[in-house]
Amino acid sequence: MARTSKRYKEVRSGLDQNIEYSLEEALKQIKTRAKAKFDETVEVSMNLGVDPRHADQMVRGVITLPHGTGKTVRVAVFARGDKAEEAKKAGAELVGAEDLMETIQKGEMNFDRCIATPDMMAVVGRLGKVLGPRGLMPNPKLGTVTTNVTAAVEAVKGGQVEYRVEKAGIIHAGIGKVSFDEKAILENARALIGAVMKARPSSTKGAYVKNISVSTTMGPGLRVATSSVAE
Repeated sequence: MARTSKRYKEVRSGLDQNIEYSLEEALKQIKTRAKAKFDETVEVSMNLGVDPRHADQMVRGVITLPHGTGKTVRVAVFARGDKAEEAKKAGAELVGAEDLMETIQKGEMNFDRCIATPDMMAVVGRLGKVLGPRGLMPNPKLGTVTTNVTAAVEAVKGGQVEYRVEKAGIIHAGIGKVSFDEKAILENARALIGAVMKARPSSTKGAYVKNISVSTTMGPGLRVATSSVAE
């Protein structure tokens, strides 16, 4: 049986993980109890009443958090000519065409988000089996297939978060760092939760948001009362 560390026992002390807190109180509790030696990520998990096996119940989108994520995002851009230069000036770490495709095919994927101009999708499409399972495939609905490369790169680096429901109906996303002040974390959390709520599929029946919880990288999760989050 795995042993519970002294640090985790200390972090969890005084918390009742069986009750539901308001969003503001839950975030306050996990922030003040973050004791790791690094700047932990604050995370939100939402259990949705959808079946993502059905295309009309897939919940996916992007949201630009008002206070960013606090995370350094490495961006790869598939583009040629002027658009490639535009991507480099905007701060993309990796820019290329067939050469970038070959690098990825070799297993070198040192990036967090992938953007492509429309004319490059024939090349990017050959990487579907590699990028798709990792959630990195450029998608026009997410703004990652675009001719406005500068805006796309700046959005990704400026705090844009992609959310996508997993097979079990759960959405999980980081919304900032524990070093953020409480107001910034709260506003980021509300922005993400609000975006997911607005993305409710019309075919969904019954309760859409079943449960919400918040946690830090190394801390316990706390349940949030859905009534404390305005839809």
